[in-house]
Amino acid sequence: MNDAPSKANCTVHPVTVPLLDLKGQFAAIRAEVMPLIDQVCSSQHFILGEHVRLLEQEIAAYCRSAHGIGVSSGTDALLLALMALSIGPGDEVITSPYTFFATGGTIARVGARPVFCDIEPGTFNLSVPKVAEFIDRQCRREGAQLVNSRTGGRIRALMPVHLYGQAADMEPLMDLARQYGLKVIEDAAQAIGTEYRGTRVGSIGDVGCFSFFPSKNLGAFGDAGLCTAQDPALAELLAVMRVHGGKPKYYHAHIGGNFRLDELQAAVLRVKLKHLDAWTAARQSNAAFYDTEFAAAGLGNRLVTPPPSTQGRHIYNQYVVRARDRDALRAHLAECGIGTEIYYPVPLHQQQCFAYLGYQAGDFPESERAANETVALPVYPELSAEQLAHVVQSVAGFYT
Repeated sequence: MNDAPSKANCTVHPVTVPLLDLKGQFAAIRAEVMPLIDQVCSSQHFILGEHVRLLEQEIAAYCRSAHGIGVSSGTDALLLALMALSIGPGDEVITSPYTFFATGGTIARVGARPVFCDIEPGTFNLSVPKVAEFIDRQCRREGAQLVNSRTGGRIRALMPVHLYGQAADMEPLMDLARQYGLKVIEDAAQAIGTEYRGTRVGSIGDVGCFSFFPSKNLGAFGDAGLCTAQDPALAELLAVMRVHGGKPKYYHAHIGGNFRLDELQAAVLRVKLKHLDAWTAARQSNAAFYDTEFAAAGLGNRLVTPPPSTQGRHIYNQYVVRARDRDALRAHLAECGIGTEIYYPVPLHQQQCFAYLGYQAGDFPESERAANETVALPVYPELSAEQLAHVVQSVAGFYT
């Protein structure tokens, strides 16, 4: 294999392809967005206003959930969900070690203990057999409570992640949750509009947690997030706890936090939501182009594209491939003007801040293998045919 192709291979097509470029998206919706921003500024009502209320209704309907609670970020959505479910010291939450830091970080922030189980090699999502194996081999029943035999902690919840826009295998996870009395918090930060067997994610577990970070399929002009819930009492608790647990104002039955959604962000997101399905379709089209063209290039196992989703709608928040000589490929693509990213180079169980959990290298081999082999390629809706072709030709050129 030629690990150091000539730069001349790239200069034939002087095309740049950033990993993400939101300028084109903004240009297309500027005329819709700017009057609403002016309206909010004129009103001087910046926190939890009418746009927030309407966005909550619209996102809940889009996710086919009964209730939506707008919050300040996807991280705060996870944190709020854990707090509302009274998960804290002495409790443990089963989740994936191959995810963005907030998944494990919020569990630790409420004083609970993250318990990691390995991922499926194809979807990169939490492995149901590994979760079942952990419960069967390392836990015991104490009355109605599931207890970690090693730590003595109470297993209270599952937090599956719908990574890169593809749903985790929720039906068997929900079966395990019902069997052992566990709450289910869906980390759907990358998955608005993702479907699992005809059901939108975020409406399956007890709480769905979404991020509207600017790079997401539905991105704000800063930080923003939202929780979904089916149970009205839980939805009300989430809404109260996002304003320090006070209802009415200055009367606090609960200890909450400052997790409020800005009115400006809600106004922007309401405009963008109208375009979301078209943008998702463009991402799916770009992913399909990559799938077809990489297969035609005959790269074999040197480049493994995402397997087709068998469980429902994949929204391709990221297009992540397994690549032989991944780091050399990234260097080559950078020379060709193509942006890439590694999501995620260090699994959570190997992060320094989680050393106290006692995990070792090799404990979760699929997560570690994914961290060493995967790379994300540009897939955003505004990519041109020329840019897509340049990515394919540059990758193929590296390997041939």
